Parts: sequence; C-alpha cells; structure tokens
Amino acid sequence: MADMVESHGSSSAVKELAENIKQAQQPEIDTMTGWLKTWGEKVPSGIGMMTHGDDNPDMPGMMGDQDVNRLGNSRGNAFDAMFLTMMIEHHEGAITMAKAEEQHGAYGSAKNLADSIIASQTAEIARMRTMLNAP
Repeated sequence: MADMVESHGSSSAVKELAENIKQAQQPEIDTMTGWLKTWGEKVPSGIGMMTHGDDNPDMPGMMGDQDVNRLGNSRGNAFDAMFLTMMIEHHEGAITMAKAEEQHGAYGSAKNLADSIIASQTAEIARMRTMLNAP
C-alpha cells in the first residue's frame, strides 16, 4: 500500500508518512521472516505487501485483494483518505498481534519487537487520525 502513495497520493504529508512506514516496517518484516525461516515455519504469503488474499482472521488488519485494488484505482485526496483509513486498520491489526506476542510469546527478542511495534504504530495511528481530520 505504501508503495502506491508516490504515484497515487496528493499530500506531501501522506507521502512522507508512507516513506517512514516503509523504512520502519521493512526491517521488522525482514526480522520476523528470518525468525520464521530459522524455526522452520511457513512465511505467510504477501507479508511484505500487507495483503493476504482475502481477509485472514489470523492476521488482523491485513487488506484483502479487493481493498488493495480499490485503493489502486483511486487518486489524489480520495486516495490519501483511503490509504490513511486502511493503514490505521493495518496498524491496529499489528498492535493486536503484538499484544498477543507480549502475552503469550516465549522468545524475548520477539517480545521486545512487539513492544517496539506497539509504541511506534500507536504513535503513527494518532498522526494518521490527525491527518484524516485536518481540513
């Protein structure tokens, strides 16, 4: 989703936010993917694209193909609003999963990453809500 912002969005603030999100999330994705591979676990498809086909209850906040297509077909201010709305939902899903890791996880590094995700994405949600409510 964040990759679409440069060509579809209109707000420089949304473009800056999307770039910040990409820079923050790619190392997190790489770390989690590495852990899964090391542990011999399956890496979910689409994890780097924030999509998982149809909605997946095991990964809350992941956009379905239909949502991503709808976003890709929008432009300008409509795109910006849809992107922010979807990204808030995506972040809320990440926070839900991170809280589950904090409560039930056994690997200290994963729990530390979960703490970091909760803090950073909670702050980004506040920023995105402010952006959505700006005139």
